Amino acid sequence: MTLSNLQKFILRQGLGSRQARISKRVILNFYSTEKNPPQPEDQINIITKSVERLISRGLAKGLGLKTKEKWFIKEVILTPAGKKKARELLGRQQKIPFK
Repeated sequence: MTLSNLQKFILRQGLGSRQARISKRVILNFYSTEKNPPQPEDQINIITKSVERLISRGLAKGLGLKTKEKWFIKEVILTPAGKKKARELLGRQQKIPFK
């Protein structure tokens, strides 16, 4: 299972945080280091989709409001499988892209 950089960031934040819950504000810090970040509206959409994909894979649980049509996820909690995957990510070295 391949994970995006944002999903890896979410898993690392969940493992390293003192509280069990990660708010969306903490996840927004992912874009603070980029040179050309997406528009703020797009950032929220990208984060929401990434969190929903983590939930569908069973690596996280979402807390928020549910309306008739849509979930509004405010906080994320890692499942035991998500914590295990995050520990794997911390132990793995990054690959150098050779050209």
